[in-house]
Amino acid sequence: MLENAQAGSMPRWQDAAEPGALYALAERYRAVRGFSEVLCEPLATEDYVIQTMPDASPTRWHLAHVTWFFEALVLRRAYPAYRPLHEQYHYLFNSYYNTLGEQWPRPHRGLLSRPTVKEVYEYRAYVDRHVLTLLDRFPEQAAGVASIIELGLHHEQQHQELMLTDIKHVFAQNPLCPTYRAARHRHCGQPPPMTWTRFEEGLYEVGHDGTSFAYDNETPRHRTFLESFHLASRPVTNGEYLAFMVDGGYDRPELWLSDAWIVVPREGWRAPLYWHASDGCWQVYTLGGFRELDPNEPVSHVSYYEADAYARWAGVRLPTEAEWEIAARTQPLEGNFVESGRYHPAGALDAVAGLQQMYGDVWEWTASPYTPYPGYVQEPGALGEYNGKFMCDQLVLRGGSCATSTTHIRPTYRNFFPASARWQFSGIRIARPSCSSVRRPPSTS
Repeated sequence: MLENAQAGSMPRWQDAAEPGALYALAERYRAVRGFSEVLCEPLATEDYVIQTMPDASPTRWHLAHVTWFFEALVLRRAYPAYRPLHEQYHYLFNSYYNTLGEQWPRPHRGLLSRPTVKEVYEYRAYVDRHVLTLLDRFPEQAAGVASIIELGLHHEQQHQELMLTDIKHVFAQNPLCPTYRAARHRHCGQPPPMTWTRFEEGLYEVGHDGTSFAYDNETPRHRTFLESFHLASRPVTNGEYLAFMVDGGYDRPELWLSDAWIVVPREGWRAPLYWHASDGCWQVYTLGGFRELDPNEPVSHVSYYEADAYARWAGVRLPTEAEWEIAARTQPLEGNFVESGRYHPAGALDAVAGLQQMYGDVWEWTASPYTPYPGYVQEPGALGEYNGKFMCDQLVLRGGSCATSTTHIRPTYRNFFPASARWQFSGIRIARPSCSSVRRPPSTS
């Protein structure tokens, strides 16, 4: 995904010439671009410019980079009269290496004091005016880049999620523990008991079918054979993960992958990211500030290493991405997404039969390495560079999170991060072969 990386439906690429399609595209453009700025409303100018780690970016850079996408890949191609607002923005906000190496180094994004936040907003407005003019007055040229505009909007939605997770990391480093926005906290009762849904062995088709928007890494659709398996009905909760911790989970090398056992002591991990022990109780830092840990919410901000160790401790495993996709295909695309305004995972509400919370709340780690599907062909240049170059040392996550847009997720969506990444809303759903039994984790009550 780009940079690994809110309204209405989107015309498919091949529909751009249909009556009203460009108007709908313009309306979606306004909605998505506007939502980025809505997410920034709680921020002070100083918040926009901080970068706390090489894998994160300042909010200002996110806002400018997604704008660079439309300037470099839409306007420079399809709008002959377009003149850039500032030529050096192409260097500062470009995030891929081309033959000239025109990229400001990612770890240095937080070193820039200029352009100012005000100037970045002016840049956004300047590009927006020209994109909307292109869609309104030059339909033939606009139809030729409609698919790229659509891709750019999904790219911006990815960065909207990154803006939230990155600013959370920024605020969490501050001793003042600032609040991004008062979140809607849903207090949940005891989670429903974890149950298991069986899926039969067979030859399945996975991957996107090409009938609507998808990233190239979701294609081509292909067949894969799966042994029968069981998938847990809901994500692992904070309380269940706490039982793993109480049982010495972080001190038992037999539970950890070899690379993990290097990372865990080196980084001093003793709990998920944003957990803090205070007077014998656990608190968790959220975008709404610190609060007492709710044992009934899905555990989040855990790495693949931690997810895998928990599964080993519980006597089970993580699902493969193909297993996850086959299971999710039958579920409604509903959940706790960014539009809920919670900005935090919520616990399961009811004991219902079957699977719950497959979408939203937390990205769910799978056991699958991020590699190309059979027959995958990388697009040339910037449009294919991201997905292709990241197909190494990454693990696949599925399902979206509480920071993902409802209109951005689908059953075939493949997110990916390094095994040690914890600053995303990443959680755990466990699986097991149909022939095995699961060891019940100790109760924390």
